[in-house]
Order: sequence, then structure tokens, then C-alpha cells
Amino acid sequence: MGGLPDDKFVSAVELPQHLVAVSAFQLARHPVTRGDWFGASVEAASLPMTGISFEDAEAYARGRGCRLPSEAEWEYACRAGASKLFSRASSLGIEDANYLYDESGERVGVGAMLPVGGHPPNAFGLFDLLGNVCEWTADLWHPGYKGAPSDASPWLEGGKCGYRVIRGGAWDQLPRMLRSSWRDWAPESARWDNLGFRLARDF
Repeated sequence: MGGLPDDKFVSAVELPQHLVAVSAFQLARHPVTRGDWFGASVEAASLPMTGISFEDAEAYARGRGCRLPSEAEWEYACRAGASKLFSRASSLGIEDANYLYDESGERVGVGAMLPVGGHPPNAFGLFDLLGNVCEWTADLWHPGYKGAPSDASPWLEGGKCGYRVIRGGAWDQLPRMLRSSWRDWAPESARWDNLGFRLARDF
């Protein structure tokens, strides 16, 4: 887990790279959609549900016998057994994920969210882990991995109270923010138009 040695965009918050033992768990194939949240008849039902705080996402998950994934589980699922910068390869094209600008600053994306499942899945059959919307994880924000759990459990000791790790990158970002190791934080109260979530549960 963490930034790769040959990644020119890796930052201190993605280090040190470290081993994590991940127990069996289940992860939703795509983020929770507007249809999941409001009902299938809602307008734009296949778009990811955004504008949801961490607390609301957690409550939704609990109400369905699920939870939010830990950051380690999220990265494990994203990498799908590969040690690449991105889920499926060492480079990323607009056909692979929904993002806005390429690394030269040229606008290449549509500039909006897209329905889930519109880009190829990774090797685990999971969609939209990179791009479209960032995703809440269960972990408190820590500015690096020194002292992180080695069992893929959520890191809830220490850290920045009231701030959670988000992963995956979004429709309004650059490919460098869609790398498998990219991570950032959001206040638990954040209700952003590029931040959603997906469900996890134990076997």
C-alpha cells in the first residue's frame, strides 16, 4: 500500500509504502447512485450520489447492514492485484476514467459526472474506483502512513479529528489525482459535488 517508487507524482502523504494483510470483504461494484438513495424513478438515477456528508454516508451504510471501506481496503480493491500507477495500467486515457484535464492542462473530459459503469472495470470487476467521484473511506486523516494499521482496519487513532480520507479522484481533476495511491482529506461535514461513497461489508 502506498506510493510506488517510480511514481513522479507521489507525495509524502502516500508514504511510506508498507505491507497490509487484507481479510476477505465485499465491496460494491460502483458508488451508491442517486437511484439507490432516492429510488429508481428519480431523475438521473444512474449518476453517483454526491452532496453527502461522512455522517450521512455512514448512516446509509449502517441502514443496509454495510459500512464504508477502510482506506487500505479501498486501495487493495482499486489495485486489484496489480502494482501499477492506475488500476489497470501505468498510464490513463480518457477512455479509462472520467476526469477533466490531461497533465498538459488541456481539457479532455466532459466536465461533469457520468453514469456509473461507463468505463471499463478493473481486474476485480469493480467500476469507477478512479475518476467520476472521489469516495469517502472510514479512516481519519493522517499525513502519511507511519504507524498505520497492518491489518487493513480503519485508522481511527490519532489523526485529524473531524477529517476523513477520500480516495479515487473525480470528474473535475487531473490524472495524477486518479492514481491508485492518491489520497486527500475532507471535513466530515463536506457535501461536495465531486464526492460520493460506496458500500463495503464483511463476509
